[in-house]
Amino acid sequence: MSSASATRTPSTRTTSTRSEVLGFLTSRLRQIGIFLALIIIVILFQVLTEGRLLTAGNVSNIIVQNSYILILAIGMVMVIIAGHIDLSVGSVAAFVGAMTGVMVQDWGWAWWVAILAGLVVGALVGCWQGFWIAYVGIPAFIVTLAGMLIFRGLTQIVLGNTQITPFPTEYRQLGGGYLFPQLFPPASSPAEWITVGLGILALLMFIGSQIQGRMKRVRLKLETEPAWWFLVKVLFGSGLILYLTFLLGIAPGSRGTPIVLIVLGVLVVVYTQVMNRSIFGRHIYAVGGNRNAANLSGIKSRTVDFYLFVNMGVLAALAGIIFTGRLNSAGPGAGNLFELDAIAASFIGGAAVQGGVGTVVGAITGGLIMGVLNNGMSLLGVSTDYQQFIKGLVLLLAVAFDVWNKRRARG
Repeated sequence: MSSASATRTPSTRTTSTRSEVLGFLTSRLRQIGIFLALIIIVILFQVLTEGRLLTAGNVSNIIVQNSYILILAIGMVMVIIAGHIDLSVGSVAAFVGAMTGVMVQDWGWAWWVAILAGLVVGALVGCWQGFWIAYVGIPAFIVTLAGMLIFRGLTQIVLGNTQITPFPTEYRQLGGGYLFPQLFPPASSPAEWITVGLGILALLMFIGSQIQGRMKRVRLKLETEPAWWFLVKVLFGSGLILYLTFLLGIAPGSRGTPIVLIVLGVLVVVYTQVMNRSIFGRHIYAVGGNRNAANLSGIKSRTVDFYLFVNMGVLAALAGIIFTGRLNSAGPGAGNLFELDAIAASFIGGAAVQGGVGTVVGAITGGLIMGVLNNGMSLLGVSTDYQQFIKGLVLLLAVAFDVWNKRRARG
C-alpha cells in the first residue's frame, strides 16, 4: 500500500468530520428539532413585537399564564407514553378548584388544609378512572371522555352555576405570587438576592446532573453523543438559566421569582428522574412500547396503568388549584380546553401517537412553544380565532414531522 493511499488528507478528514456531524444531528433530529423550533419561534416573535416578548414582565407572564398547562403536560406525556390518553384533566381541574372554594368559603377550612384536601380529591378521581381503565378494561379514551362530562357536571352542581370568590391571599400566592422582587434599584433587603441565588443553584444542579449522567454513560459504555454536542447542550442550557435569572431578578421591571416556577421546577426534576431512573418509569416505557411483551416479562401493566391515572389526577388537581388561585375565582367554565393544550404540548414535544416514546422535558418544551405562540400573537393583536387556527396547524405539523421522521429512520 502506498503512502498516498494510507494517509488521509486534510480535505478527506474534513469531509469525514462533516459527515459524522451531519449523521449525528440527523439521528437526533427528533430531540434537536423541538428545541430549534422553540428558539426560532422566540426569535421570530421578539422581532415582530419589537422586543416586547422578552421583557422581564412578559416572561413572568408567560410562566405564570402557562404553568398549569405545563403541569398537566407532565402527567399527560406519561399517560401517552403508556399508550393512553386523558380527556378529563380540564374538568378534573375545574372540579378540584370548585371543591377547594367550597372548603374555604362555605366550610371555613384553612387555606392549606383545602389545598391538601384538593390534592386528595384529585387522587381519588385518579383512582376512580384508573380502576375502570386498568382492572375493568375499558379504553382510557372512553373512561376519560365520560370523566370529562361527569366532573364538569359535578363542578356545576358544587358551584350551583355561580362563581366562588375571593380566596385567601396565601391560597392565591401559589398561582400568582412572586418571591423576592428585583435587586436594582436599589436592593432593599438581602432576601432579594435569593432570586439570583436560586438561579445559580439551578445552574450548578444542571451542570452537575449533565456531567454525572455523561460520566455514568461512559462508565457503562453507553455513551453515543460526541463531546462537542455535550458541550453545546451544557452551554445552551446554562445560558438559558442565566438569562432567565437576569430577567426575573435583575432586569428593570422584574417581579422576582414566580412561586409557581419553583413548583414547576421541582416537578420537572422529580418526574425526569422517575421516568429516566426508576423502575416505574422503565415500566411505563415498556408498557407503551409493547404491552404484550411487557406482560410476558413480568411487568404488571394493570398496576402501571392504575398509578398513572392516580398521578394524573393529582397533577390535574394541582393545576386546578394554581389556576383558581391565579384567577382568585372558581367558576363552572374553568379548565375549558386544558386537556387539548396538554395533549398538544405532549405531541409537539415529541411524544409518539402509538406510545412508547416521549420525555418530560420534551412536553415542557412543547408547552412553552404553545405558550410563546399564545403570548406572541396576543402582543401582535391576533384574534383568538386565528390563534386557534395557527395552534392547530402547529400540532398537525408536529405530528406529521414525527411520522416522517420514523419513516425516514426505517429506511
